[in-house]
Amino acid sequence: MDVVERLRRAIRDVPDFPKPGILFRDLTPILGDPALFRAAVGLFVDRHRRGGADAIAAVEARGFLFAGAIAAELGLPLVPIRKKGKLPWRTQSVEYLLEYGSASLEIHADSVARGARVVVFDDLLATGGTAAAAGGLVEALGGRVVEFDFLVELCGLRGRERLGGRAVFAPLAL
Repeated sequence: MDVVERLRRAIRDVPDFPKPGILFRDLTPILGDPALFRAAVGLFVDRHRRGGADAIAAVEARGFLFAGAIAAELGLPLVPIRKKGKLPWRTQSVEYLLEYGSASLEIHADSVARGARVVVFDDLLATGGTAAAAGGLVEALGGRVVEFDFLVELCGLRGRERLGGRAVFAPLAL
């Protein structure tokens, strides 16, 4: 069985979380299997090993888990994008809509150099609101989003459409 199929089988569906009508895709079984987690990280490391990125921006919180390992393996800086009020220094922020509410994200004002080529990573692409907001923050600081990476894409929610035709990589399509 290939890596993508092993990852697909490890994902646990949790109905009605965080609220009724939402089917949550739980990736923690992947984190609980070191070999599978390493294989998931390897999909992205292999993709970006040849260069083209100056930094990996990661969306809180599950995006941190994968992106931190990817950035470390590639020798690239990790740029945290967090919920409002969680970063301790000057920030740039944005408010956006989720599929089940609204939220705000922030990035440190000095975390992306002007012209830097940045991969924006999150664990899962749903409606695309969070990813679009994260990409907007990178661009507001003068960076250039070269690709949006996700472990999982929920294709029926058409999140790619909110990303403005930018490159998207998601090895697991559900």
